Amino acid sequence: MNKRVYLDYSATTPMKQEVLDAMMPYFNVSFGNPSSIYTYGRESKGAIDKARDIIAKSLNSSPDEIFFTAGGSESDNWAVKGIAYANRSKGKHIITTNVEHHAVLHTCEYLEKEGYEVTYLSVDEYGLISIDQLKAAIRPDTILITIMFANNEIGTIQPIKEIGQIARNNNVYFHTDAVQAYGNMKIDVNELGIDLMSVSAHKLYGPKGTGALYIKKGVKIHQLIHGGGQEKRRRAGTENVPGIVGFAKAVQLAHENLEDHIKHITSLRDKLITGLKEKIQYLKLNGHPTKRLPGNVNYSIEFVEGESLLLSLDMVGIACSSGSACTSGSLDPSHVLMAIGLTHEVAHGSLRLTVGDFTSEEDIDYVIEKLPPIVEKLRQMSPLYEKVKGGN
Repeated sequence: MNKRVYLDYSATTPMKQEVLDAMMPYFNVSFGNPSSIYTYGRESKGAIDKARDIIAKSLNSSPDEIFFTAGGSESDNWAVKGIAYANRSKGKHIITTNVEHHAVLHTCEYLEKEGYEVTYLSVDEYGLISIDQLKAAIRPDTILITIMFANNEIGTIQPIKEIGQIARNNNVYFHTDAVQAYGNMKIDVNELGIDLMSVSAHKLYGPKGTGALYIKKGVKIHQLIHGGGQEKRRRAGTENVPGIVGFAKAVQLAHENLEDHIKHITSLRDKLITGLKEKIQYLKLNGHPTKRLPGNVNYSIEFVEGESLLLSLDMVGIACSSGSACTSGSLDPSHVLMAIGLTHEVAHGSLRLTVGDFTSEEDIDYVIEKLPPIVEKLRQMSPLYEKVKGGN
């Protein structure tokens, strides 16, 4: 059987054993409803309070600014719709970018149908916004700037602190989708001027189906889900206690080992970038060369079709992706890659390899060994590649 190598940590991460151990009692021992006043309920409520404290501390925020959700997509929806609905008396203009996660883009498109105006900022060849373009886009009726912290496909990190300062100077709320950044870099919401921030547990070795929205004290926002009085009457529904406990444990582990984590995955990322570049011709590294997530490698491989590449890699035990896991079934090229100026043909040949805590040097060596011959074999089927080889 082939060696198995997982290089899709941006899609999801394996849950750490310590996280699973922390969650287990809340499935069948301390299983009470947190809204109940008896001992079972108080045990669950206490676990949620402790988890809220841990996550707040990791962001340098207050515990009462952390609201648990079912994941990053819900947090994005709540932030964008909640601000839009609560502040429409001031204006109905929102600023975002054309490289956001679809949880933000589709929410903005939905609001446009309800009469809101959305400005979609373009990005440069590295996926970075223009600060001048952002400043020029702000209007008297602008109520929200929503720009992701780091891109889920190409790994580019935006100038978050500058964006936060601009938003504050113009009395506009600033939301950032930090699903990919959280757990992979230090984030201080106060220092960066963030008003709302979406995070998710399963991107940092926690459970799927659990996330949070940071909402700065004083932010005017409508609730997204109505029902009971959970989460200070701002997000109804019985809390996912095991998920929340697991999320907090994952956050605790991530921040206790943040420097070592960053050093480890940055080293492997750079080895992978260099190793593939030395062995494969006609490669283009997508995203910013230095302002990028520590574990992200995104290469466009010319004269190769992405789906064939992924299937061929899977046959030798290598799991990776061509872009966002949320759009992996789509035949259309990535909107992010198109936004940074790639052609359809080149965008279709893109490969995202993301490393994590369980990735080893041997894993990287294996990929560097196996990928080049696969690329060469697939290129032999391309008439365009034959022309290039022939000097045409």
